[in-house]
Amino acid sequence: MVQKGYKVIGVMSGTSLDGIDLAYVEFLFDGQWQYRFLECETVPYDLYWQELLKNLVDLSPESLSEIDVSYTRYLSEIIRSFMAKHTIAHIDAICSHGHTALHQPQNRLTYQIGNRPESAKHIGQKVVCDFRSQDVALGGQGAPLVPIGDRLLFGNYDFCLNLGGFANISTEKDGKRIAFDICPVNIVLNHYANKLGKPYDENGRYASQGTVNEHLLERLNTLPFYRKTPPKSLGLEWVREEVFPILEQSGLSAEDVLATFTRHIALQVRDVVGLLPGTKVLVTGGGAYNAHLLQSFRDLTACMFVVPSSQLVEFKEAMVFGFLGVLRLRGETNCLKSVTGASIDHCSGKIYQP
Repeated sequence: MVQKGYKVIGVMSGTSLDGIDLAYVEFLFDGQWQYRFLECETVPYDLYWQELLKNLVDLSPESLSEIDVSYTRYLSEIIRSFMAKHTIAHIDAICSHGHTALHQPQNRLTYQIGNRPESAKHIGQKVVCDFRSQDVALGGQGAPLVPIGDRLLFGNYDFCLNLGGFANISTEKDGKRIAFDICPVNIVLNHYANKLGKPYDENGRYASQGTVNEHLLERLNTLPFYRKTPPKSLGLEWVREEVFPILEQSGLSAEDVLATFTRHIALQVRDVVGLLPGTKVLVTGGGAYNAHLLQSFRDLTACMFVVPSSQLVEFKEAMVFGFLGVLRLRGETNCLKSVTGASIDHCSGKIYQP
């Protein structure tokens, strides 16, 4: 008999390098899925890991493998500390995304560090991880993976928009779930806030003080990626090759780059969600706290942009990776070909025993 209830810890580390998100969540199935947050925490990266992780794409395979071993041990220690702090004794699994080191689906390559088999022994718990590689092997983008959670947990919204390192979105179209990356967000905004001595542009204050440069805005809006049809996804490599050079060549102040790139994000989101009044958009991820960015959305479209509780804003991705793990334990589909472009719907993720 298949279980109806599960308690898992979802673990997520995103491209914006804010830290490791951990969400202890209970999932219940009684005809439809429900979830309940039990404990949540973000463990910030120290400077050592921030510097190491943001340069992974430059490393040799040998160096990357060494870092994978040490990061797996580090991540396992973080999870064990989280369990001890919150006196978590029984769980069904640790469900971990790991941290993306390489993402080149066009080359059938994706690599998330922290997903090694020894993680289960380090933690002393069953681990479900490495959700992306099977999808890429099946011809998919390996991303985004959250939309199965959007369909089964947040189906009352027209769109689910996540504003993390990148903006990604999911929705139903012709009876199928589609989802894709829209454009960079915090991976660029944080970079330019750093130039002003801040980890991020709080509430978009610097962006609101800058001036939108129409020439730069046009160059950004005409990048070839935006003309591609879904499924499509973005990675740090693309930002380094296509976006940062344009921004640096502009010669603009950090404030003006922030103002211009914020408008760019808003225009790209508008082009996806449309202009219809009453369209409900659930907004999560760190960018949901950027008041200037949210106002830019509302200035350009009549959609309802709904920012939920801070717990859901900050831990939705970690929670949904917990849900992906639950579906994997049940042997049910957790990757949709309509989303990623894989050859089939499938049940992805490796299960490691302690």
